[in-house]
Amino acid sequence: MIATLLCVCACALSCHGGEKSDPFYYRPATARKPAQIECEVAVYGGTPAGVTAAIQAARMGRKTLLLSFDRHVGGMTSGGLTATDLGKKESIGGLALDFYTRLGKNKDFSPSEAEALFLTMLREAGVKVLLGRCLESVEMKDNRIVSATFETGELIKAAVFIDSTYEGDLLAAAKVSYRVGRESRSAFDESLAGQWQKASWRSVYKFCQLPISPFVIPDDPSSGLLPEISPHKPGAPGEGDYRVQAYNFRMFLSNKEGRVPFPKPSGYDPARYGLLARFLNFDPGIKWTLDYTTKPMTDGPVQMRKGDSNNAGSFSSDFVDGSHRWPDGTFEPVSFSEMPPPRRGLALPLPQLYELREKIFQDHVSYQQGLLYFLANDSQVPKELQERVRRFGLDPDEFWETGHWPHQLYVREGRRMVSAYIMTQANCESIRTVEDSVGLASYPMDSHFCQRVVVEENGKKIVRNEGGLGGARTPKPYPVAYRAMVPKREECANLLVPVCLSATHVAYGSIRMEPVFMILGQSAGAAASLAIADKVAVQEVNYGKLKARLMADKQRL
Repeated sequence: MIATLLCVCACALSCHGGEKSDPFYYRPATARKPAQIECEVAVYGGTPAGVTAAIQAARMGRKTLLLSFDRHVGGMTSGGLTATDLGKKESIGGLALDFYTRLGKNKDFSPSEAEALFLTMLREAGVKVLLGRCLESVEMKDNRIVSATFETGELIKAAVFIDSTYEGDLLAAAKVSYRVGRESRSAFDESLAGQWQKASWRSVYKFCQLPISPFVIPDDPSSGLLPEISPHKPGAPGEGDYRVQAYNFRMFLSNKEGRVPFPKPSGYDPARYGLLARFLNFDPGIKWTLDYTTKPMTDGPVQMRKGDSNNAGSFSSDFVDGSHRWPDGTFEPVSFSEMPPPRRGLALPLPQLYELREKIFQDHVSYQQGLLYFLANDSQVPKELQERVRRFGLDPDEFWETGHWPHQLYVREGRRMVSAYIMTQANCESIRTVEDSVGLASYPMDSHFCQRVVVEENGKKIVRNEGGLGGARTPKPYPVAYRAMVPKREECANLLVPVCLSATHVAYGSIRMEPVFMILGQSAGAAASLAIADKVAVQEVNYGKLKARLMADKQRL
């Protein structure tokens, strides 16, 4: 076992502006101190997958380095998502099960407690952790990553790299093939693929099917669209596009004395919530639940509960249409029936991409804080609903560094690698199975809305949300293929990708859960160690050996 070392360098803190700040995604490093660090396994991304990958590799005797983009580890699990999307509990084993067992619960825990446990487990395994490390560039030679350079000036050399980011930045820098957006229905014969799926949140969160006008002056197109409605024309049923499902912050709320009132964001404009105001006052028959609902004529419009509070309504905390450029900096509002080729490389230099994401991040902060402030304070909100919202606020015991607002944006989907094996809807439905399992997934195929658009129904132009999947269940836990975690051999021979793995939008909607990322991260760490031991490319790891090791470590395959 290598010596225990937890390193939170001063340059990491200076990169991110000290101990307390407003919520932010990225600030450039203020000091550059060139240094070369060599290890055997370099894990980039402080997500749960990154944590378990690093722990597993270190436990197998590898000199392991975990580099986190921000100053935290744990991704969404320590960033607010504590109402864990478990799927079927029997599918969870290995380090994921160990984490929840040690935490004492598998849902509704404290984000700060989760991060503290992740750090403890990393320390116990002897993993060196560097926070505030923003990838700058990658050096490739003979289809292998030789080194990765970070904005702090550090150059990292490793035998195997693991990209455990939510966005897939390392894989893109290594010129590994990927996709962003939704495949067309015909591409992989997926009934749930493309736009306007028939199974779409059981018709919930579509403004109660009411004929709500999208225009500033109702029914007058010349008055322009209300804010938060896309000006782009949607595609036909089954057509693919480059849209990604909406992101939000998983707020951690309290209804106890001492709660922090919902803040008024800088530049707050109540007009931004004009569509919500119209919806709230459109029909007195709507029952506002402040929670999830599937009954007719009910809506959130948000979720108000002690702890993790998620999107729950037609106009809610999800910033619909606000995240399309986040994965790689590009977006074209087009639809297609024929699949375009995968992308390779960086569409924008990484520092430029980070700056763009910072703007998107701040727009999400402004949008969601403004939404809660609007509901709690604006006279257009029905009095009873407003009084109920006011009973809640931010938890004063969480996220103290960022004004009790989550530091992590819920990036539900970024790039998705395209490798020799692509997980599809058929895998989720156990119609198609694999023999190289590295873990089980079991959550329903789930996507939040991808666009909010104008459509015509019964001769009237109205507003509708599109892209949500919520009722497409998986009949049983299904295996995720090892081949879906490794790039094509000719593209990169020493990279593993447990988060932005090779899957369609539909299949990724089931796989993309935090416990599954922990599972796949552990398997990636084991595979990296075996590749080093046997001196082979990650594509050539002996699956028999990998399976035996994972089974010994109580992974469920």
